[in-house]
Amino acid sequence: MMSFIADLQQYQFLQNALITSIMVGIICGVIGSFIIMRGMALMGDAISHAVLPGVAISYMLGINYFYGAVFFGIVTAVGIGVVSQNSRIKSDSAIGIVFSAFFALGVILISKAQTATDLTQILFGSVLSVRPSDMIMTLIISVIVLLVVFLFYKELLISTFDATMAAAYGLPTKWIHYGIMVLLTLTTVASLQTVGVILVVAMLITPASTAYLLTNKFSMMITLAAFFGALSSVIGLYISSEYNLESGAVIVLVATILFLLAFIFSPKHGVLWRSLRTKKSKASI
Repeated sequence: MMSFIADLQQYQFLQNALITSIMVGIICGVIGSFIIMRGMALMGDAISHAVLPGVAISYMLGINYFYGAVFFGIVTAVGIGVVSQNSRIKSDSAIGIVFSAFFALGVILISKAQTATDLTQILFGSVLSVRPSDMIMTLIISVIVLLVVFLFYKELLISTFDATMAAAYGLPTKWIHYGIMVLLTLTTVASLQTVGVILVVAMLITPASTAYLLTNKFSMMITLAAFFGALSSVIGLYISSEYNLESGAVIVLVATILFLLAFIFSPKHGVLWRSLRTKKSKASI
């Protein structure tokens, strides 16, 4: 641990990696809370994979992958909505059709791109190679995401838990839905360098699911999810740097371990305490 702290003080790239990882963990936890409460976990998976062709095209054109990834993420969200709302196809099927098509396109484009190594990093993440420009981009996205959630928290809350009531109040539920899709896309793009396309859905879902097992209050769930996301990033970065492991994979495994601890030991919803209460209830009867 002391050697890691010493390396942090000495190496700028490790400082960039730590700061970026914490920011990604926080915004993934925040947006992930809305995603799982709206039953949109599969949508998170879809957008995280569908941005791949945008990343590949950006590298081919020599521009920042942010632009291509955001474009394809938004096109994916809109495309899924168009297919599901204008046909007999249900939303889960529409998600499978659109995101698999874009992901397949991304695989083909990767094979044609010149920078295959960089694109592999986007697939699996490489937080230790974060550049200052990547860190600044992540900071800007984090500020945008957190500011939107703070300013429109009440509208997001009502539409998340009761869309019918939200519509009755006159809230534009359709636009709120697409707004969350844009925030999800931005969060996905910010996470590419840290955990990569393949693992970003885990950072969106796992910390939020961990928080969901520990509290019944949504505002507390968001706070805990952001904390668990940041904690997973810090511990994962430490382990990966100490033992020379893939940072994105280790971060996700740490998040999964935290989830398993909550799954077993959560005071209200944990398997252990629930089984003990069941046994005690049966014994009293």
